[in-house]
Amino acid sequence: MSEDKKTTVGRRDFLRKVSIGTVGVGATLATPLVGSAQADGETNDEKRKARYQESDHVKAFYRVNRYPAKGG
Repeated sequence: MSEDKKTTVGRRDFLRKVSIGTVGVGATLATPLVGSAQADGETNDEKRKARYQESDHVKAFYRVNRYPAKGG
């Protein structure tokens, strides 16, 4: 009788090795993404200006969802 020894990895060992590899890859990928913080270039007047515009698609959304018409 010959004994063939097969190298098998148990489920828990496999999951440990995969999780360690994932953490290592995640750490190397996340490192270049960290950068210095920069303040926005808007002035106070630009920050306070009205940005909302009631365009045609916004009016259609209001109409479809039964919002009351403005000013009418």
